[in-house]
Amino acid sequence: MELGLGGKTVIVTGGGSNIGRTIALTFAKEGSNVIIADIDEAQAQKVAREIAGMGRKAMVVKTDITDFTSTQNAVERAKAAYGGKVDVLVNNVGWAKPVLFHETEPALWKKMIDINYVGMLNCTRAVLPHMIERKQGAIVSIASDAARVGEYLEAVYAGAKAGVVAATKTIALEVGKFGIRLNIVCPGMTPPASDEVVGEMSLWKKGTGGPGDLITLEMQERAKKVYPLRRLGKPEDVANAVAFLSSDCASFITGQVLSVSGGFSMV
Repeated sequence: MELGLGGKTVIVTGGGSNIGRTIALTFAKEGSNVIIADIDEAQAQKVAREIAGMGRKAMVVKTDITDFTSTQNAVERAKAAYGGKVDVLVNNVGWAKPVLFHETEPALWKKMIDINYVGMLNCTRAVLPHMIERKQGAIVSIASDAARVGEYLEAVYAGAKAGVVAATKTIALEVGKFGIRLNIVCPGMTPPASDEVVGEMSLWKKGTGGPGDLITLEMQERAKKVYPLRRLGKPEDVANAVAFLSSDCASFITGQVLSVSGGFSMV
């Protein structure tokens, strides 16, 4: 299947680590112009060098998605670098700290809501006027099956990602008349292939109290048993779904939620 992504300008937020890294590499393989919008500039530069090794170019823009001005700057930098257009936005950034809700504090709620929900709003709002003017564009946001069925230790994260789902569907209704499509991909557990592909600010970074510490190799082996396909997700599984939904092959798909989770949630 020819996805037709060659020459498209694609912004990938959080494109320096794990799933985001693989999304950026996948678009580069398809011949897209990739902008890695990541707060961890050093990690993003590693991915840009990987893309350069493929004979492609990628631009890194240090971006704090919780700050609207920063997201506007990323869009303007992308437009200036690649012919005044942005074709695809991938809202990939996510962050969680697994903890029982009754043991959380408002400061943690705010951090998770800002990163997982407000960040998606900022990036989408920053790019939409440009896409509306051009009357075309695709936005794919990474949510989570926790948003669909709930997940132990992830009350605030699940709530924020549920907000991403609801907002995406609503915006898709509003901007469909402009030829703009918005869809959602919900990964299951998708651990990184190695510590080398996660940055200092990644939720999988060990020593931060996040999933990287909680989800040990032993736990991953146990978790496989609850997945109908009896394996955990790979970043490539998610990246391929994102590329498809971003492409003209999905031109009649909008406002949809696709779980890429080995059948973990059959909603």
